[in-house]
Order: sequence, then C-alpha cells, then structure tokens
Amino acid sequence: MAEFKVDYEVLELAIAREVEACNFYLALAERTENPQIQDVLKELAGEELEHKAKLELEVIKTGMVVRPQDAISEITDEVFAGAIRFDVVMDYKDLLLMCIQKEEAAFRLYVDLAARITDPDSRDTLLAIAEQEVKHKIRFETEYDSLQKGK
Repeated sequence: MAEFKVDYEVLELAIAREVEACNFYLALAERTENPQIQDVLKELAGEELEHKAKLELEVIKTGMVVRPQDAISEITDEVFAGAIRFDVVMDYKDLLLMCIQKEEAAFRLYVDLAARITDPDSRDTLLAIAEQEVKHKIRFETEYDSLQKGK
C-alpha cells in the first residue's frame, strides 16, 4: 500500500473506497431482477454513502477541503485491485460470495488505514467503519449459510 504523508491522504483514499463501494452495490442492484436483493444492495449503497459523509467530516476537521469526486475517484489501491471479480452473469450464491469478498477487503483496508493515521478521532472513525464493514460481511455470510442449508 502507498505511504501517506498526512492524515488527509488516508481519509481521501477511504472516501474514494466508499464511493467505489456505493457504485459497486448500485451496479449489482441493476443486474439482479429480484426486488428483495435489489433493496438490500441499495440499502448497503446508502450505508456506504453514510460512511463517506463521516470521512468527509474528518477531512473538514483537519482544516482541508473535500476534493471533488472526479479527483478522488482517480485514487487507486491494490487492496481492491484484482480482489473482486465482477462477472456479468452470476447467480445469487455467486453474488453473495462476491459481496463477502468485497466487505472483507474493505474491513482490512480500514484497519490498515487506522494504523497509519495520527489523529485519534479520525482513527476512531476508520475503526468504526471497519466494524460496519464486518457487519455487512456477516450479513452476507448469514444469507449465504441460509441458502446453503436450503439446498
């Protein structure tokens, strides 16, 4: 992972990941015909936007200005690069497995970023978001387990 000179850079990366996660869930929602699955995915997209807002508040607390989304979206991170395959055709089980992978990667990213940041409030925010990402993962794992039992 890239080295960061200031907390602001860490927060920018986290914001970019939340934008990516929101877009990820919205794209999945568009690719499924099941209204219940669509609702869950759209709900998660909304939660990712809430994470983004919390991170933007941390940026503002540093005295910096939140960069426009097009500038933030150019930030890349090897935690996500290649970690998740996005197939056009997938069944519900594959969708759940992909979401589990995505949430695991997000959790690991936030724990790693929290270790790199100096501001205690920002660190707490990153760890709180990491906890929420684990909850998302557990939600998908629970659904996956239910699906497996129902075979």
